[in-house]
Amino acid sequence: MTEQPADQTRPLALITGGGTGIGAATAQRLAADGFDVVVAGRRADRLEAVVAQIGPAARALVMDVTDAASVEAGVATLGRCDVVVNNAGGALGVTRVEDGDADEWERMYATNVVGTMRVTQAVLPLLRRSARATIVDVSSIAGERVYEGGGGYVAAKHGTSVVSETLRLELNGENIRVVDIRPGMVHTEEFSLTRLGGDQAAADKVYDGVDRPLVADDVARCIAFVVGLPQHVNIDTMVVKPVAQAAPHKLHRGPIDWKDGR
Repeated sequence: MTEQPADQTRPLALITGGGTGIGAATAQRLAADGFDVVVAGRRADRLEAVVAQIGPAARALVMDVTDAASVEAGVATLGRCDVVVNNAGGALGVTRVEDGDADEWERMYATNVVGTMRVTQAVLPLLRRSARATIVDVSSIAGERVYEGGGGYVAAKHGTSVVSETLRLELNGENIRVVDIRPGMVHTEEFSLTRLGGDQAAADKVYDGVDRPLVADDVARCIAFVVGLPQHVNIDTMVVKPVAQAAPHKLHRGPIDWKDGR
């Protein structure tokens, strides 16, 4: 674990799942916007690589959102927190409900739903002391639209979004913003690879022929945008998809004439 950033005048953001993909890109964006960032996750080597890219505004925190003691100990090291980005989660498998693996379903629920709840509970006392208190939950368009082969992940991401919606009601009257980010297809190094059991060829096929799927930094830009708005402005839900993806089940594979020549 690296040292706490020394500058206590900068706001601090805790980002779970911060070692790769959307989490790492969000840490980089928020650091550029003047935040100290704590990148949290299970793999120290990935976290330290992100910290090395960002510099002294960042530190790594080895923390497993599925482990209550790990979350409690991790958050206890913060001392302050202005923004939490609940990004840890992910998908496992593409089986039909009748063939679903109960262990995979439980693991998805544990990270996407219970993990979000557990981290939020831990940081709320710190957020209540902040003038910039913001909770950003990274859900998915799966949180609002079902599709075949996605039952377990869809159920988990519905859960993530429902946590956001319920929390917003329960915190009404306080200065804490609650934002639900729902990305569509995002081409990251690990999401589809993990979902498909490490089959790189199958993971590559997910994005085959898709002209400009989202990348992690696209979603990070959206998160930085909602965080940077005046405190009285809350973006309840932001759905962000690539132009090629009209809906989870409607994806254009082939070139798009972007007109700008890029």
